Amino acid sequence: MTPLQIGLIGCVFLLLLLMASMPVGFAMAATGALGFALIVTPQAAMSMVTTDLYETFSSYSLSVIPLFVLMGQIAFHSGISRRLFDSAYRWLGPLPGGMAMATVGACSAFGAICGSGPATAATMATVALPEMRRYKYDMQLGSGAVAAGGSLGMLIPPSVVFIVYAVMTEQSIGKLFLAGILPGLLITVLFCGTIYINCRRNPALGPASPPFTWKQKFQALGGTTDTILIFAVVMGGMFKGIFTPTEAASIGAFSCILLSLLRRRLSTKALAQAMRETVRTSCMVMVIVGGAVIFGRFLAVTLIPQTMADWLSSLPLPPWGIMAIIILFYLVSGCFIDALGLILLTIPVFYPVVTALGYDPIWFGVIIVVVTQMGVISPPVGVCVYVVSGMERDIPLQVVFRGALPFLGALVVAAILLLMFPSISLFLPGLLK
Repeated sequence: MTPLQIGLIGCVFLLLLLMASMPVGFAMAATGALGFALIVTPQAAMSMVTTDLYETFSSYSLSVIPLFVLMGQIAFHSGISRRLFDSAYRWLGPLPGGMAMATVGACSAFGAICGSGPATAATMATVALPEMRRYKYDMQLGSGAVAAGGSLGMLIPPSVVFIVYAVMTEQSIGKLFLAGILPGLLITVLFCGTIYINCRRNPALGPASPPFTWKQKFQALGGTTDTILIFAVVMGGMFKGIFTPTEAASIGAFSCILLSLLRRRLSTKALAQAMRETVRTSCMVMVIVGGAVIFGRFLAVTLIPQTMADWLSSLPLPPWGIMAIIILFYLVSGCFIDALGLILLTIPVFYPVVTALGYDPIWFGVIIVVVTQMGVISPPVGVCVYVVSGMERDIPLQVVFRGALPFLGALVVAAILLLMFPSISLFLPGLLK
């Protein structure tokens, strides 16, 4: 068999392993190692696996991941997420569906110090859903809003997906972080608009709360102080070139711990739990990255990326038509494969095509994150939906999926706007030039 044929068989084998529920990282590593051994030699495959795994786990660039994960865990265990929700609720609660909109707003703010979509969804599910139940909210709307809002953690910096994309494509982490800010705010507004329209049509879905005084509203803004301060230090330092992304992550994690200790909101038990969750999450991400590197080596020797790039480039379509095909692929595949795993699998194939067509790689990074956001709230994978249903076991999975469906329309609108107006994502990174 030719290397190309072995590569295609390997891709099918990988899909079978994923459908058999093998963890993404292990499935990619096993497929990549076996395929590389068949095309080259078993000895070369063993050498490649050990070298790539060592380089991945000892990578200085990837050390930014556990640091940002730790920052998010400390923020959760010190009560920052609850204070963000309370602040948003004071301002948005009196509107139709105001508590659900406050949840989306709090998810957006918490994403600025978390970096993970599922972690954001899990955090806000514990904070917001009991309050929505108490105020007689429709749980389909409420759970869908939490799942959709959680997906914002993938886009709003610091984003783990952006970090991995930057390392794989050798792009600036700081520029990718800046590129995610305005699209993240745009999607937040679109999500809130979706909730408002549905609750205006049917007020029983999300009853408005009693009005709050201006004094109460401004007092509630104190709950956002820690988040704004940490975000300003991390992003401002990178924007001004004072420190690198890895240094920014360490400073952000240290600032989060310091503020929590000074305010006496972090117990020894909570700190230990945050450390354990950081290790678990970071190991999961690093294993996925390591598996993707091994699978990428296999794809390289099969010549699939070059063949795919040549085929797409030869299509009698304008560049935007080819880009539409790529986006459609991500949209469909995101329904079946975890977002991080999908991006790691496909970047070696599509990145050369996108750059050859003249598209900005920073803009492309934002686009694929927005498109794969749809996958984390749509069946059958819908990881954020599974997280919300798992946190509130009395809410059936299908109810959460139905509640998340209206937000898919908002993400489609956001993707179209980003395609039509790339400056939405490129304006802030352009200020670094």
